[in-house]
Amino acid sequence: MKKLTILIMLMAATFVSAAEADSLKVLGDSAFAKEDFKTAVTHYKAVAEMGESAAVCYNLGCCYYRLDDMARSVLWFERAALLDPSDEDIRFNLDMARSKTIDHITPRHEMFFTAAWHSMTSWLSADEWATWAVSFFVGMLLFFFMYFFSSDIVVRKIGFFGALLSLVVVLLTNALAYSQRKLQVERSGAIVMTPAVTVKSTPSKSGTELFVLHEGTRVEILDNTMKEWVEIQIADGKVGWMEREQLEQI
Repeated sequence: MKKLTILIMLMAATFVSAAEADSLKVLGDSAFAKEDFKTAVTHYKAVAEMGESAAVCYNLGCCYYRLDDMARSVLWFERAALLDPSDEDIRFNLDMARSKTIDHITPRHEMFFTAAWHSMTSWLSADEWATWAVSFFVGMLLFFFMYFFSSDIVVRKIGFFGALLSLVVVLLTNALAYSQRKLQVERSGAIVMTPAVTVKSTPSKSGTELFVLHEGTRVEILDNTMKEWVEIQIADGKVGWMEREQLEQI
């Protein structure tokens, strides 16, 4: 009885939270339509704190873009792209926001297979890849039934090769789902949030100055173990240290 009561309370809390989030989003949409972007940001951020969604992150990116705050616009568009990498509108607006930042870094060359894998991973979200994996697994089982229970040699051949091909696709889609989920969980990407940052050779203000980054630039965090400093890498492969407070993780 006690467990049932706890379950009912949790379900009720979830329902109330979802209703509150919907109400806040409606308020945010209304403020956005009136071009009151600061108010829209307040409501959308409250929704995001209850649980991130690609749509809300996208709306925040649009709000900050209209407020001419490109660093935060890039940040929220990046978060939206992480949650829904296949959305073309998100990608387009992210590129637009990036084009208005100061640093335009040429990415270092990737091996063909690495670039192809990254490209494939971004086709769908982790949940969508997982759905495809389940679908092909069901198809594999059906092909196995065709192979084991049919007396027709042609049907058995179709079943055997169909099951084999489905198995390969199941393994591939599972690997892609895992890769996409890992990106969402680890969140090693970050955005520079201060107007200008001097990246150091060591985690110290007295370290040698290596290069300067400006707000809105994306970096990858390599070492996140120190309290005040993080080791970062930019798209062209350069590595250095910057203060934690100068960036925000995606």
